[in-house]
Amino acid sequence: MAQPGSLVNSGKFLCSICQEIMKDPVTIPCGHSYCMNCIKIHWDGEDQRRIQSCPQCRKEFLPRPVLVKNIVLAELVEDLEKTGLQAAAADHCYAGPEDVACDVCTGRKRKAVKSCLICRASYCEDHLQPHYESFNFRKHKLVQVSTKLQQRICTLHDEEMKIYCRTDQQCICYLCTMDEHKGHETVPAATERADRQKELQERRRQIQQRIQEQEEDVKLLQQEVEAISGSADKAVENNEKIFTDLIRLIQKRSSDVKQQIRSQQETEVSRVKELQKKLEQEITELKRKDAELEKLSITEDHNQFLQNYPSLSALSESIDSSRIVLPLRDFKEVTAAVSELREKLLDILKERIKRTRTMPVIKVNVSQPEPEPKNRDDFLKYSQAITFDPNTAHTDVSLSEGNRKATLTKQQQPYPDHRDRFTYYDQVLSKDSLEGRCYWEVEWKGEGVRLAVTYRSIRRAGVSDQSAFGRNDKSWALRCDRTGYQFWHKNTLDKVSGPVSSRIGVFLDHRAGILSFYSVSETMTLLHRVQTTFTQPLHAGVWLFNYGTTAEFIKAK
Repeated sequence: MAQPGSLVNSGKFLCSICQEIMKDPVTIPCGHSYCMNCIKIHWDGEDQRRIQSCPQCRKEFLPRPVLVKNIVLAELVEDLEKTGLQAAAADHCYAGPEDVACDVCTGRKRKAVKSCLICRASYCEDHLQPHYESFNFRKHKLVQVSTKLQQRICTLHDEEMKIYCRTDQQCICYLCTMDEHKGHETVPAATERADRQKELQERRRQIQQRIQEQEEDVKLLQQEVEAISGSADKAVENNEKIFTDLIRLIQKRSSDVKQQIRSQQETEVSRVKELQKKLEQEITELKRKDAELEKLSITEDHNQFLQNYPSLSALSESIDSSRIVLPLRDFKEVTAAVSELREKLLDILKERIKRTRTMPVIKVNVSQPEPEPKNRDDFLKYSQAITFDPNTAHTDVSLSEGNRKATLTKQQQPYPDHRDRFTYYDQVLSKDSLEGRCYWEVEWKGEGVRLAVTYRSIRRAGVSDQSAFGRNDKSWALRCDRTGYQFWHKNTLDKVSGPVSSRIGVFLDHRAGILSFYSVSETMTLLHRVQTTFTQPLHAGVWLFNYGTTAEFIKAK
């Protein structure tokens, strides 16, 4: 048998209108019960319709039913009030500051458990029942309760945005596909979410790997701190024993040497701890980023996911742990110098002790940039074999020579449909991304080309500047033709001077943010150099002008 507390907690004696324990309970013909005053006020508001209805099941009554107090229910309510359980009922399922409140409840509102995209409202358990019981609500779509329902509705057509436009990178409704987004590349939002979810998981994997690597670096640096301190302590101890025999003669010198060691110890420990602090700060930032991505990965709101993902998915540059140069932590040279002094005569003691002041400087070098290549032989050390990706090639671009050569033709190529393909500009990307230091050479023939590096996220469909190499912030391009060169980025032109050559060398240092273009003949001539910060992996790209133009990745020798 149910206990009184469980009855209250289940809401059996709560009026669904005021959400309080019922006062003077009455039962209307459909079987639902309310406070007498609450149902009167509700029906008084419906008088203009001359038909009264039940607030829960929507059953209509004509004429207005006569309200009679439910004596049995009233006695039960009175007994519950005497047990002191009314306070428990008062707090049952009410919406707090962090909760979504029911849009139907009057007075103190209860927590909403579902939101309806058709009604554009959220409902508590009681007021949600008509959606389950009434035939009139059979086509309504219930979703996880949300305070951002309006963000899922198209402002132009007042329809739910279930479609994602890859061309404009935004969520739209089905009517938008027939209007503003007609002809654009569109997919269900759930499909796009699935693709982005895979990218998100890869980002998390990268972050977690970096966290693991840098935690290991922090441990290594901590060991270095301990080793430096231990070596310094031992050096101090040994030198104090040596100077004991000469204390009356060289007491001041002993103090100087001790101070030197301690000063050097403090300097080097400070440098290592500074590096350690930077790594710990980056770990903290990476963990924060991972937490944000994890939170984003479990949200059910596709729109919110797609709006927030681009700003969360990008990763900052990391300290290159492979370039950490561990400090010199041995102070034996100091001890050796002092030991030698002990064997010398007093007349040379003053001269010999000066050697302690020439102790090697301990350095901690972190990610010092490598010098840039100076000649072609230096560049060829970073030579990388590059091929074109057929899935990105415009249908007018024919690939040959093992996908190393691209030719602009009048005959469309039988490429299969692919989301990565350029649909307007005669462009094609490299298959693999470019990381670290890379060098490649391109041989071009014909009217002209644009040789580019670009983020893979560059738009592929449509005629806008967002899909053209050099006309947006995602790509950098050198235009080459028979008259000379131009450099393009963010749709801004920079004039470039240099000898016209059919072979162009491209050098990329992704970590250092360096991109350089060279005219290659018997010598290499720098045409243009970019210094920036690259935030994503890059791909090589080619844009061909006029039919018959070719561009080929050359196996540099």
